[in-house]
Amino acid sequence: MHDSDCMNFLQWSLPRMGMRWRGFRKVRAQVCKRLQRRLEELGIDGLDAYRSFLEQDRGEWERLRFLCRVTISSFYRDRAVFDALRSHVLPALAASAAENGRSSLRCLCAGCASGEEVYTLKILAQQQQREDSLALPVEIVATDIDAEMLQRAERGAYSKSSLKTLPREWLEDAFDQEVDTFRVKDRFRDRILWLRQDIQEEMPPGPFDLVLCRNLVFTYLDLPLQRDILDRLSSVLREGGALVIGKQESLPEGTPHFYPWLNSLRVYRREMAAEHWPVAPEGPMQSKRQKRGAGS
Repeated sequence: MHDSDCMNFLQWSLPRMGMRWRGFRKVRAQVCKRLQRRLEELGIDGLDAYRSFLEQDRGEWERLRFLCRVTISSFYRDRAVFDALRSHVLPALAASAAENGRSSLRCLCAGCASGEEVYTLKILAQQQQREDSLALPVEIVATDIDAEMLQRAERGAYSKSSLKTLPREWLEDAFDQEVDTFRVKDRFRDRILWLRQDIQEEMPPGPFDLVLCRNLVFTYLDLPLQRDILDRLSSVLREGGALVIGKQESLPEGTPHFYPWLNSLRVYRREMAAEHWPVAPEGPMQSKRQKRGAGS
């Protein structure tokens, strides 16, 4: 399969599934390899013939949508984001939760792939607890559409090369070496619930204090789907809770309910009926009028 043929096919098919080509340009190789394997499974010669097959078998579109998932994942991805979660976001959310009599922080990691983001958050949070800079334990619900990826995540075993972005002290503290793999220690695996879910179809029950939805919805899906999913994320996020999206992403223009908390890091806060938040580290809070333009 030539790259140009795959590009043309994706530009034709992605909008029909509520996805946008712009998000797939740099990661299309992963999808194109899956497409080639699917053509071989079906005994179909070329993407033109596959287009005809899609028109005849509407159920194949669901299979194609699954093939178009992107499973790129890494530990400590966008380090500045996790540093901000550690220094500012999690302590602020924990203080609010404690004031309201809650005994834990509930977090959602949507599109968790093979679990690197989930364990990064868990390790960070438990280290904070040991340092007494985080008052409450963190519970995580992690969701993904891919059952195989979820199984890998739940096993929590990774090659050394995939851990190279972690600080050395994290590697020593949080992993046990088993031959040529490193396994997340049991104490960093508790209070994590892994769920197979399609974010376009369902959402785990809230409420959550923190939602990580990074490099997924606001990269690969079209605006109508983004708005729909954002509404549902809002419905499971507590007032005053935090939403974190990818550093290269933005919320749809005119998004209600959210205002920038740490704007350069794409951390947003869900509005409350009465807002008395502290000043964010990067500068004064924006005016109410600016807050409502969260997509800017």
